[in-house]
Amino acid sequence: MKVYIHVPFCHAKCAYCDFYSTPRRELMEAYVDAVGHEWSHLHVTEAPDTIYLGGGTPSSLPLPLLDRLISHIPVTAPLREFTIEANPEDVTPGWVGHIAGNTMIDRVSMGIQTFDDDILQFIGRRHSGHQAAEAVRIMREGGVGNLSCDLIYGLPGQTLDAWRDDLDRLLTLRPEHISAYLLSYEPRTRLGVMLSKGKVTEASDELAEAMYAHLCEATRAAGYEHYEISNFALPGRRALHNSSYWDGSEYIGLGPGAHSMAGGRRWYNPSDLRAYIDRQGREVRVFEEEDDKNLFNDLIITSLRTASGLNPARIPAKFAEQFHRTASRLTDLGQLASSPDGHIYIPEDRWLTSDAILVELIEV
Repeated sequence: MKVYIHVPFCHAKCAYCDFYSTPRRELMEAYVDAVGHEWSHLHVTEAPDTIYLGGGTPSSLPLPLLDRLISHIPVTAPLREFTIEANPEDVTPGWVGHIAGNTMIDRVSMGIQTFDDDILQFIGRRHSGHQAAEAVRIMREGGVGNLSCDLIYGLPGQTLDAWRDDLDRLLTLRPEHISAYLLSYEPRTRLGVMLSKGKVTEASDELAEAMYAHLCEATRAAGYEHYEISNFALPGRRALHNSSYWDGSEYIGLGPGAHSMAGGRRWYNPSDLRAYIDRQGREVRVFEEEDDKNLFNDLIITSLRTASGLNPARIPAKFAEQFHRTASRLTDLGQLASSPDGHIYIPEDRWLTSDAILVELIEV
């Protein structure tokens, strides 16, 4: 069982972020206690093998509250992975010493986004490029041996040369894992509003493709495996928890805004911290009814995000004939390929435009 805990607190809202978060630190303690009540109320009998603290900004929690939050999830066997997301400005020797020495956390996922100070300021980040590099140094000296770093490309004003510089700086730091995302202008975000008003310009398709091509080339040359559209890992360092979202494993999400898939059902908690606290994490779930078509589409979309691709044996019989007919046509066009073990996958050079391929395969 995989457990995700959404920590919905941030110092400030970044201009591109569409995840649920709030700056209301006075609610942190009540939130932590509500998570404990939610977990107890779910009566989960299977012990977790991975835990992921995401957000929001989990590193913004005071250490006593972080410890209390972790204590709510009983661990009866060694975890395969325990990740916490962090921002560079929260990484201090004291913070690192605590998580490395006093908790089960063995992996940190840090949001750098870019090393360009002007762009960082424009998108509302609170750290500098130097602080990001310094945070990596502090974590290494503090004993963090499994580090993932996030970058974003296609940022406003970002050139191909600037993107190359970002990658060069990150690869020099040698994190075990890299997540790199093409900027998405979500309508409700500050950047999304600015785009709609013509105050920023979206990266052209040509620029985005050139950035993506360099990303693939540079990470490959540095020894990273490109195992999912946006994710790259050194050998043996894939994100175990996140991989569960792509391979069909069950997971439980705790906290406001969290999603779950377990026992053949999907549900989510509404993004409302006040209501979540008032109800002590109980009776907040909203179940999503899924039919055979939705389950098939989920299988296609999640499997084809990965280098491993889709095992045709998993395709339900009622959809198999149409799927294979379409897949054969897309293979002839070079948009799909088959591995030696018979799995169907999207070639790496087509991943950036994979949505157009997936539309051809899903049932509508």
